[in-house]
Amino acid sequence: MSFGGVAKVASIAEEVKDPTTNIPLGMFLAWAAVVSIYVLAIFVTVGVMDAEVLKGTLTPLSSSARCFAGAPGMALLTLGAVMAFVSTANAGIMTASRAPLAMSRDKLLPEMFTMINRHGVPHWPVLLTSASMLIMIFAFDIVKLVKVASSTMIILFIFANLAVIIMRESKLPNYQPVLKVPMYPYLPIAGILIYAALIVSMGAFAITSSAVFFGAALLWYLIYPYRIEAKKSALIHVVERVIGRQIQTDTLNRELKGVLRERDSIMEDRFDRLVKESMILDIEDQQSAHELFKKVSLLFGQLLKRDAGELYGQFIEREKISATVIKKGLAIPHIIIDGEKFFTMILVRARKGIIFPGSPEPVKTLFFIVASGDERNFYLRALMAIAEIVQEKDFEKKWSAAASKAELEDVILLASRKREEVLN
Repeated sequence: MSFGGVAKVASIAEEVKDPTTNIPLGMFLAWAAVVSIYVLAIFVTVGVMDAEVLKGTLTPLSSSARCFAGAPGMALLTLGAVMAFVSTANAGIMTASRAPLAMSRDKLLPEMFTMINRHGVPHWPVLLTSASMLIMIFAFDIVKLVKVASSTMIILFIFANLAVIIMRESKLPNYQPVLKVPMYPYLPIAGILIYAALIVSMGAFAITSSAVFFGAALLWYLIYPYRIEAKKSALIHVVERVIGRQIQTDTLNRELKGVLRERDSIMEDRFDRLVKESMILDIEDQQSAHELFKKVSLLFGQLLKRDAGELYGQFIEREKISATVIKKGLAIPHIIIDGEKFFTMILVRARKGIIFPGSPEPVKTLFFIVASGDERNFYLRALMAIAEIVQEKDFEKKWSAAASKAELEDVILLASRKREEVLN
């Protein structure tokens, strides 16, 4: 149970400042504190108590304090234990109440659990959590209560390890953890097996209570949320990889996108809005640059109510003046035309590449830009933004692996760059 606090650190991630640093740091510090205190407490307890007395007591710390300092020592340690449990219960209610809040947002619980009172507290989740704790306390004796609580916590750890495996194997483009589990997948698999063995070692009551909780949760899912919204989980993405076919709905990717934006403090600027408004072409076959220029010029002509042939001629002329292949696999064909206050862009992924004269290999990533003369300042800043994006680590891998136009857009929108340089 003491290690439950480690998982609780992540429960309040939404309210943590600089979560990429503070959440891993908080979890490691909590783990180190618990281990250190337990090792020291056990060392002292074993040292001051007789083995037979230690074997027969359910309150070893208080008993060891009595052996060491008599009744006053036992009273003092008991007072400390009560204070510790009060603070633990307070932290437990706070963090556990965030789970119903998040589940309600995902339509796994009724909408009432998303309500926040004037003090900024999700009061209905707090009341639900507190009521559940009281029911458990009155329903079981101390030994059974500890077993239920411990087995529930162990199940949480099992699912945490299982979630890591499923998320990693889903290959979701928007799943970008800052900290990765070492020795993957052996460490999480070992965790699952060891935790399962712990539940079995606790006896039939722990196994039965775990099965009851699991069954009740599954029944609730089948009765309530499953019929409301078909959510696409990471497990579905694993299935997609196995069967080679995409399954409808993409809720999880959207949620991860929101998490990344909040975690990395990504503030939307004009270039982001431009990307959202831009057309994205996903071209399967290989073709020449001139063929693509004709196709893109036709699309720009429809968007801007301009002559497509004239736009095509300007792209060709721009290419003659200076090649727009910026680096290996990347080209940014761009032209400035007459008019005021417009800036448009078309993104292209060419799976087999576009053949540019003079380019040593096909180009697979293209940003076509058409802008008016008064947008030259933003035009230069947009070029800087594109340069930063394509230089990001694993950009080409993410761009090639994106399974849809929405994922291609996310590769651009979630890239790390200096957004203050591309403001309105």
